[in-house]
Amino acid sequence: MADIFLTNSLTRKKEKFIPNVPGVVGIYSCGPTVYWNQHIGHMYAYVQWDILVRFLRFAGNDVKWVMNVTDVGHMTSDEDFGEDKMEKGAKREGLTVWEIADKYINQFKDSMKLLGISPPDVLCRATENISEQIKLNQAIEKNGFSYTTKKGLIYDTSKFPDYAKFGNLNLEKTKTRNDVEVDPDKKLPWDFFLWVINPKHIMKWPSPWGEGYPGWHIECTAMSTKYLGNNFDIHTGGIEHIAVHHTNEIAQGFAAFGKQTANYWLHNGWLMGKGGEKMSKSLGNFVTAQELVAKEFDSLAMRYLILTSHYKKGINFSWKSLKSAQNALDNLRSQISNLKSQTNRTVLSQDKETKIESFRNDFVMALSDDINVSQALAVLWEVLKSNIPSEDKYDLAISFDEVLGLNLGQIRNSKSEIPNNIKILMTERERLRKEKKFEEADEIRKQIEDAGFGVNDSPIE
Repeated sequence: MADIFLTNSLTRKKEKFIPNVPGVVGIYSCGPTVYWNQHIGHMYAYVQWDILVRFLRFAGNDVKWVMNVTDVGHMTSDEDFGEDKMEKGAKREGLTVWEIADKYINQFKDSMKLLGISPPDVLCRATENISEQIKLNQAIEKNGFSYTTKKGLIYDTSKFPDYAKFGNLNLEKTKTRNDVEVDPDKKLPWDFFLWVINPKHIMKWPSPWGEGYPGWHIECTAMSTKYLGNNFDIHTGGIEHIAVHHTNEIAQGFAAFGKQTANYWLHNGWLMGKGGEKMSKSLGNFVTAQELVAKEFDSLAMRYLILTSHYKKGINFSWKSLKSAQNALDNLRSQISNLKSQTNRTVLSQDKETKIESFRNDFVMALSDDINVSQALAVLWEVLKSNIPSEDKYDLAISFDEVLGLNLGQIRNSKSEIPNNIKILMTERERLRKEKKFEEADEIRKQIEDAGFGVNDSPIE
């Protein structure tokens, strides 16, 4: 198997991936905050990390994938101030914070299923790991990296000289941050809470520093190291996590363990909504996986669309692009379904054996180059267009789908493979052919083929 290269945010370089233990990989992904629905902008990241996990397994590794669920308050700004997200969700729907968490964890799990995302090996809730977060805070305090104020336990960033390095931060600009007023006893504006003392908070626990709740950043460091050890292979998250959340996680790791918790930090770009805006709840421009199904899309068409992008670059979403992805996926499944019915094995020539091996190699090489899944998908289409035997095309497609996750082996009724708009065009074209209006029929044929569907004419009666 080829060497795998990943873009490491620690070094800002594409590096050869070398796991701590050969053939064994530990991956931690920052998961959702479950105060509202997870939309396809959120799910973009989890599809991409699912591809990473699937490919590492495809390459023969034993992978343990851990993901957290933030079901305890951190603020709507993702900083140390503002309204608590869980309490905001509870007020919005007239439920308890615990009911809100359960409701939206279920929605997240359903979204993963709809988009073909493999369940993480560990999906851990912050509220079920409070003791681990307290113990980690105690280790940070014991090592001299914190101080206390009336409002809580604070991480002392002055004790970590490389604090600004990971995010390439200009800390002088941060002096004007609004959250300074929330705790005037902070030594530096960018010092952050490890534990917030707030007895009025709905979700609260006793601690050595007073009754309250953990800071947002501590949960990921506590749970990633609980399940993967204090030095593991890969940590993933969105580019928005670099400047604050992951910067603070790195600081916590050095304070508690004296070293990096993760060797490779990977960050995904965003799925952009209408007008090039980031899809978000605050802008009201988000769409859920469940809404795609309600609009009669195959939810895996959204996965197909995501697979046409690179995880670092993100993608622009539109209904038109989703429709094109639906057509392409339908066409792909239709071709593979036809291949499955052609089961006669043939003796391969040396030339065709070489081609098959070349396709396998091209697929692996694409993914080995920083998980270039769009190029891997293009290799699959090249396979289908090639002259290798049908049964070998089918075997390659099903093998590749272990990574792509498009459910290509599913047998479908051929009628459901063709969208209604294509069926209408086919009916109209057949009418024109019977009326011997061949020029107009050819125009419609072009429309059908441009949509990704083949046309096989039967004789005109």
